[in-house]
Amino acid sequence: MEAIKRIHHITAIVGDPNENIKFYREVLGLRLVKQTVNFDDPDVYHLYFGDHKETPGTIITFFPWTNDNYGRKGSGQVGRIAFRVPKDSLGYWHDHLTSQNINVDKTQLFNKETLEFDDPHGLELAIVEGERTAEQPDILSFHGAVLLSNDPEGTETLLTDIMQMKKVTSTNRHLHYETTGEEKHHIITSLPKEPLGRFGIGTVHHIAWSVPDKETLKKWQSRLMDKGFGVTEVKDRNYFESIYTYERGRVVFEFATDEPGFAVDEDKESLGRALKLPPQYEHRRQEYKTRLSELDI
Repeated sequence: MEAIKRIHHITAIVGDPNENIKFYREVLGLRLVKQTVNFDDPDVYHLYFGDHKETPGTIITFFPWTNDNYGRKGSGQVGRIAFRVPKDSLGYWHDHLTSQNINVDKTQLFNKETLEFDDPHGLELAIVEGERTAEQPDILSFHGAVLLSNDPEGTETLLTDIMQMKKVTSTNRHLHYETTGEEKHHIITSLPKEPLGRFGIGTVHHIAWSVPDKETLKKWQSRLMDKGFGVTEVKDRNYFESIYTYERGRVVFEFATDEPGFAVDEDKESLGRALKLPPQYEHRRQEYKTRLSELDI
């Protein structure tokens, strides 16, 4: 079976939806490509952001909780999420973020100069330069993410033996992997293990891996089951179909298809401008519009 070549999306839990939109659209320059609801909890928005072409490998999504239920970062979660920007643009991003009164730390998290910072709801982010230049300093894609694994050895077996990632480096603090696709997304597992985390505002819910189509998705479902993982049925998420599993380190992994994409229920020019509901919730549209906060679109 083909290797997993890239991240499909990453989904996190944040706070006020308009604060979320303002930061990711106005500060990070991403496009709101879809406003819908959490299909498993439709009283909560599900907001999708990506580049302006909604390119696979650029999509970050959010469940905005309007309570004060902050999470606890720890093992069994995705930690810091890193975005990739063009070569020679890190200085721009440092100046841009600090001009917005965002605290920025310069580190070497991904074996390259890394800018680490948090979003308004405490979600841990980073920016790393890629290898190609561009006329604009805009975010190109994910660079990768940190996995706060409860079982780093078990996580490594899945990443390398099954998903066929390449191990890049190993230290007494981190294990570093890279996908084989042209995007070369980077995954770090942190050592030693951290105390168990709890989902809530400021934490990542899951990381999703890209597969081309439903036929391939079903093959991954069978393969994971054969390896002893508990795997869900195929779920229809309107814009993709997917399966979920807990990997050995208790991080939620989703495997999601690239098709049909975000233009299945609105044209590309209008993406993100209107609330889109799956068929099973359409009859309750007025109810959700009353309950959900009005968005500053």
